[in-house]
Amino acid sequence: MTGVIERYREELPFGADDPIVSLEEGSTPLVPAPALSAIVDAEVLLKLEGANPTGSFKDRGMTCAVSAAMREGAHAVICASTGNTAASAAAYAARAGLTAGVIVPEGKIATGKLAQALIHGARVVALRGNFDQALALVRELVERHPIALVNSVNKFRLEGQKTAAFELLDELGELDALCIPVGNAGNITAYWQGFHERGAAPRMLGFQAEGAAPLVSGHPVEEPETIASAIRIGRPARWEEAISATVDSRGEIRAVSDQEILDAYRMLAAGEGVFCEPASAASVAGLLRYGADSARRVVCVITGHGLKDPQTAIDSAAAGGPVGVAGGIVSCEAELGALEQAVLG
Repeated sequence: MTGVIERYREELPFGADDPIVSLEEGSTPLVPAPALSAIVDAEVLLKLEGANPTGSFKDRGMTCAVSAAMREGAHAVICASTGNTAASAAAYAARAGLTAGVIVPEGKIATGKLAQALIHGARVVALRGNFDQALALVRELVERHPIALVNSVNKFRLEGQKTAAFELLDELGELDALCIPVGNAGNITAYWQGFHERGAAPRMLGFQAEGAAPLVSGHPVEEPETIASAIRIGRPARWEEAISATVDSRGEIRAVSDQEILDAYRMLAAGEGVFCEPASAASVAGLLRYGADSARRVVCVITGHGLKDPQTAIDSAAAGGPVGVAGGIVSCEAELGALEQAVLG
């Protein structure tokens, strides 16, 4: 197995002698979703990007961004992040022997993501502000200091992320529509770039949380709020490119509620055996709310693993799972009768 640069070097801006920083990212599973397919009356497949080394799609872009930084002689990288970029940047910087700084909104980052950034040795700064403020400040910071910015405004991030589109085409040949969560809008932009470069044009169906849906409302959201922390962004850096991707593909960007996201999150876990973080479920929530329309083959991008945000899973189970199944933990004495009662009810 090789990473995305080695696999797709001829379609990426890297030469044979360039340094490559890789954790053998990519080649993620494409899993049929029979329960979801039956509901929407279409063939639905799930692209499980949580199977990447740090548990999210960010690794595809980070291998390219950090490799390019190494090529350019950088000694440090930095990013603003809601969590997944921080985890990925910290891991790839550690792999490369670079210093990493990550700026996160204070109190707004899921535990799993924070743990990753810390254990990989990044300098973590908790900003008393939101992601959009963090990104604006970081962009000013790199203008003053020789530090490589590895957010999705970095063109190499998109180069790496477009390889997911290549993988879909390599495996499927064609698809009618792609459902994808939209936060900073780099991923929907990258997928469309990859499809376009290969001469494919599936409909790009992006979904934002209602409390953080600037591309739907048409104006920035100053204080975005949603349980889906990975897409809690009010000023997408790739705003124009995302709109172009949907227009050019005859697609749309729509909003889903937090409740719809949580319902899809639970449905994926209980109905398909797929555990994702809440933001990832936005792609499925959108498909369930708006339907497949005329699409016969649909891929939903599941952007991150559920262990990124374990607290939401615990809280959701305690509140009761889908289809009326009670969740939570049942305590019992160490005795057979008590165990029978606890297990069988």
